[in-house]
Amino acid sequence: MKKVVVISSSLRNNSNSEQLAVSFAEGAKSAGNKVKVISLRDKEIRFCVGCLACQKTQRCFMHDAADTIREKMLHADVLVFATPIYYYEMSGILKTLLDRANPLYPSDYQFREVYALAAAAEDEEHVPEKAFSGIEGWVDCFEKAKLVGTLFCGGVTAVGEIKDNPKLKEAYDMGRKI
Repeated sequence: MKKVVVISSSLRNNSNSEQLAVSFAEGAKSAGNKVKVISLRDKEIRFCVGCLACQKTQRCFMHDAADTIREKMLHADVLVFATPIYYYEMSGILKTLLDRANPLYPSDYQFREVYALAAAAEDEEHVPEKAFSGIEGWVDCFEKAKLVGTLFCGGVTAVGEIKDNPKLKEAYDMGRKI
């Protein structure tokens, strides 16, 4: 059994990327893993100021929702980031969380596997490249971790438009295989 933390970064309720996250989580649960889904919607997460004090203290001097999320990330075996694609990039709130997760860098973090899920209105193959590259850049800073899987669902715009899309089953299967 692995501890899996799935972070949904869409600010829309029941968004398409959130549905990918939920489907992944259901697959991981069905395989016997302990899964926690965290939505960043309605969370206050302030911007990193780049002071780097966290590199010595392993915590941020600011206290907001990033504190509890970061603690869950620290003790997870698997991290999953789900994001809508905005202007060919990850959501701003996800980027802000990743920046605020800087105290994890010098810590004895547990995660080894990281997955990235994304949904977008556009359906071309290149659409998620920059978002996935940004997530992979974050993962590359953690020498014991690796980005082991990505999944993109394009052509979905309106809330719930992903319903019955085969990518939901792919997300479920990806979660089931961890």
